[in-house]
Amino acid sequence: MLKLKQVHFSFSAGEETFFVSTCRSVSTDIADLEIHSVGDVFSADIRCKSPIRIKKLTAVFEHEFSAIDKIFLNGYQSWTDSTEHSVTDRMYGLERAPEAAVKKYALNRYGDYDFTSYVPEGQLHGWSYGYIRTGEFFCFIGSLSEDTGFTKITAETDGNVIIVTKDCEGLELPEDYRGIDLLITEGTEKEVFDRYFDTLGIKLRKEAVPISGYTSWYRHYQNINSDTLITDLAGLTSQKHRSDVFQIDDGYQTAVGDWLSVDSSKFPDGMKSIAGNIASAGLIPGLWLAPMVCEEKSLLFNEHPDWLVKDENGDPVKGGSNWSGFYALDIYNNEFRDHIRSIFRTVTEEWGFRLLKLDFLYAACIQPRPDRTRGQIMSDTMSFLRECAGDALILGCGVPLASAFGKVDYCRIGCDVSLDWNDKPHMRLLHRERVSTRNSILNSVFRRQLSGRAFLNDPDVFILRSDNTSLTAKQKKCLAEVNAMTGDVLFTSDNAAEYSDEQKKLIHGIMKLRSAEVISAEADDKFLRIRFSLGEKVYNAQYRI
Repeated sequence: MLKLKQVHFSFSAGEETFFVSTCRSVSTDIADLEIHSVGDVFSADIRCKSPIRIKKLTAVFEHEFSAIDKIFLNGYQSWTDSTEHSVTDRMYGLERAPEAAVKKYALNRYGDYDFTSYVPEGQLHGWSYGYIRTGEFFCFIGSLSEDTGFTKITAETDGNVIIVTKDCEGLELPEDYRGIDLLITEGTEKEVFDRYFDTLGIKLRKEAVPISGYTSWYRHYQNINSDTLITDLAGLTSQKHRSDVFQIDDGYQTAVGDWLSVDSSKFPDGMKSIAGNIASAGLIPGLWLAPMVCEEKSLLFNEHPDWLVKDENGDPVKGGSNWSGFYALDIYNNEFRDHIRSIFRTVTEEWGFRLLKLDFLYAACIQPRPDRTRGQIMSDTMSFLRECAGDALILGCGVPLASAFGKVDYCRIGCDVSLDWNDKPHMRLLHRERVSTRNSILNSVFRRQLSGRAFLNDPDVFILRSDNTSLTAKQKKCLAEVNAMTGDVLFTSDNAAEYSDEQKKLIHGIMKLRSAEVISAEADDKFLRIRFSLGEKVYNAQYRI
C-alpha cells in the first residue's frame, strides 16, 4: 500500500505567497488544508477563509518498486497511448518531433503537452487512475474528484515515490475546494476496479447495451454521399449476423461547425431521408458531430467570433490542424449553448438520428479559466451535452475519459485505427494521439476494465476487406479479435456484401469472441498475449505487434 510522505500546498492571497509542506491538516488565517485518510480513501481538501489563488497542490507517496512490476497510467484523452510499462520505460512527449511540425500541425493541442513536463527518464505519468501490477496483484490509485480538476499521477520509479498533482494552478478560490481525493486500494483486477467505480458511485446508463454495426469513416473518409451509404447499408443488412447501428461519419456537412448546413450535392434528399432508410432497415441511425469545435472556413467561425474560447491574449484557441484548422468553442457562452441545443434537437427529433458520435471533445477544456480548471470545464461540458442529447445514445470520442464516466453510453478508448499497422517510422516520433492500429489495439487491451463500469468501450473499427488497406491477414485478424474480446462496440467500415467465404467464416468466429472474458494480458515490444475464457474453457492467444 502507498504510504503518505508529504503534501505540498502553495497559494497566494493579495501580494503574499504561502507554502505548506505537511503530513497532517494545517490551519492558517487565510485557508486550511485538511488531510484525511479513512480506509482506502485519502483526501487533501482546502477550506477558504478568504479568497486565494492556488499555485500547487501535490501529495507524495512512498512505494518500493520491484523489477517485475508493470505500471499502467491512463493517458490524457481517448486517443492518448495507454499501455502497461516496465519500471525502466520512459514516455516521450513532443521532444522528438521537429519544432516546425509541432507548430504547423498544432500537435501540442491534442494532449497534455502544454501543461505537463516529459522528463528524459525515471518518470511515467498519466491522468485520473492507474495501477502497479505485480503478477495478478494490483496496487490501484484513482481520483474521486476529477470534476474539480484533473489529477496527474506520476511514478518516479528511480525514487520509489508516486506523486499526485491536482491540475489547478492559477485557480481562484472564493470558497472551499475539493482537491486531491483518491481511492488507494489493493487486490485482484476485478476487486480494485469494482471498488473504484462503487466508490465513485458511477453506474452504467441503462440504455447502454452492446452494439455492432457500421461506420462510414474508414471506408470513405469525407467522401460520402447518399448512394455510397445506401450501398453499404444493403451490404450490412445482407449478413447473417445481427447488426444494430449504421453510423454516418464526417463529410455530410459543408464545414465542421456548420452541422445543419448539409452538402446538397452529396445528400440531395437531406439527412432525414437517409436516417429514415437506416431505420427502415431495422438499424439505429447514427451521426458524427464535433460540437465543441469549428474549422476556420466555417460560417460559425467567421460569424460568431464571440463563441470561440480565447487565450490570455484574447486570441482564439486552436484545437489542432484537422480540416482547415479548428478552434475551441466556449461552453459558457449562452448563445452558443442555445445553438447546440437547437442542433441536437434538429438532429434527433427532426432528422431522426438516435446515436450521436461526439468527437474532438477535449478541445472544450484546452484553456483553463481563472474560475474553472480543465477538469471542471470538461465535466460541465459533458453534463451539458448529456442534457442536450436527451434519450439519444452518445458515443464519446477524443475526450478525457473520467469526464465521460457515467455520462456517455459508449466511449472510444483508443486512437483511430489506420489502414496500415503503425505508420511510417518518422510519424511514430509525433504526438501520443497519432493514428495507429497497433496503439489502438494496446489501448483496447489495457483500458478494457472500463467497459461495463464507466460506459461500454468502443475500441474503434475492424477491417477485413482486401482493397484500400495494407494490413496483412494476421493484422486484420488480430484487430478484429481484440476488438471483439475487449470492447462492447464492434463496428466495421467494410461493405460486408463484398466479403469472401473466408472473411465470412472469420466474422462468424469474431462474433463468438464477443462473449469472451479477458483474464489477463501482457505485452512487450514484439508480442501481445491474452488469456481469456469462453464458456468454461480457458484459451491463450498470442499476436505479433
